[in-house]
Amino acid sequence: MKRIIQETEDGSKTIYIEDWNESYHSKHGAVQEAMHVFIKNGFSHFITTKKPLKILEIGLGTGLNAFITLLEAEKNQQYVNYVGIEKFPVLEAEFDAIDFFDDVFKFYPELAHRKEELHIIYRYLFLSDWENWQIISPYFRIKKVKDDFFNLKNCNETEFDLVYFDAFGSQVQPEMWEKELFEIIDSTTKPTAIFTTYASKGTVKRGLKELGYVV
Repeated sequence: MKRIIQETEDGSKTIYIEDWNESYHSKHGAVQEAMHVFIKNGFSHFITTKKPLKILEIGLGTGLNAFITLLEAEKNQQYVNYVGIEKFPVLEAEFDAIDFFDDVFKFYPELAHRKEELHIIYRYLFLSDWENWQIISPYFRIKKVKDDFFNLKNCNETEFDLVYFDAFGSQVQPEMWEKELFEIIDSTTKPTAIFTTYASKGTVKRGLKELGYVV
């Protein structure tokens, strides 16, 4: 599949898949979408607990959500264990062409004194090895898994507190938005877990409600 780098409305970039007419992030703003959907409505609910937080991301993609979560972890001194599943990893050349660092970092003026250090960490996060836990910073470690989402149990990770469901839209991957995958994910989460996603389709809401989520 041909992948093209495109600019979104907030100035940040995304990858566009020509064959599917689908992009990795919202055309209205890749960074704004990530901040609103996954941080404001997901991560922020755990900041006051200060307990180690375990996050599952379905669709690691460009690593944008992981990087923003790392900055939130550093800012709030919140320990995070992050598992990102991705079947088709983004290439290093694509990562360099997108380069979210400055687009994201402008939201974290309190970390300005660490900018050079965090830029190195940003690249290390993306380039770190797959399949094993990697310590990226004092408050953030990650396990990147290259596999089909339906094989989630193969990564042998459970007890997730928070899910970032960031798969491609149902118009190109309808199987991703059905109850079968939601059940697989639910089997790896804590009973109190929060499930966040950008989609608000009726089938998604019904599927999550049937699994006991309050939508």
